Amino acid sequence: MPAPKPSTLGPLLPDRFRPPRGQKRVYLPNFTLTLLRTPFAPPNYATFITPLHLNKLDLKDYLYNLYGVEVLSVRSYVQQARVRQDKPGARLPKARRWYRPRALKKMTIEMPATSPFIYPEAPSDFTPWDKEMQERAQEAREQEQKAMGPMGPRLPKEDGKTLREQAEELLSGRKAWRPGWMDWDLGGKPKGEVGAGVGL
Repeated sequence: MPAPKPSTLGPLLPDRFRPPRGQKRVYLPNFTLTLLRTPFAPPNYATFITPLHLNKLDLKDYLYNLYGVEVLSVRSYVQQARVRQDKPGARLPKARRWYRPRALKKMTIEMPATSPFIYPEAPSDFTPWDKEMQERAQEAREQEQKAMGPMGPRLPKEDGKTLREQAEELLSGRKAWRPGWMDWDLGGKPKGEVGAGVGL
């Protein structure tokens, strides 16, 4: 049986859109690319927030194989986060315990001028995303953090105005005082409410 002939490599053809591919095949990527809105950049440039372990060849290969985007060049830089006290999410940040959050990596790609990318306009109606509820939830979280902070006991109470208004109504005679137990029966239910399934 004759020995197999060694495979010969052909000459490398210059192709700036197809760099040497890696042999690692990733079927389910577990990383996230965030496209940033860059209104002051040319239309053939796009900026992404990428994981720290992603390199230029990975990004170029990913965009070409998945979206068919031809990338001419890639520029990347790592933005260090500002030093802060204690770790993020701590209810009571401890003083003089410094912590630096994870750095942020950004990559800017250059595409051919013949195929520019124009970022879509920002939506004016945020009803499908329920933005109003998210803003209320964010406001409630901020108020809770302030109440749990060192100045929490000194903050004015939200129910103070309501109690003041009730006291003014009682003192002015616009409302008569009535004990609360008179509106409840012996079973702990408001008067007039009939319990389901209770036999006499």
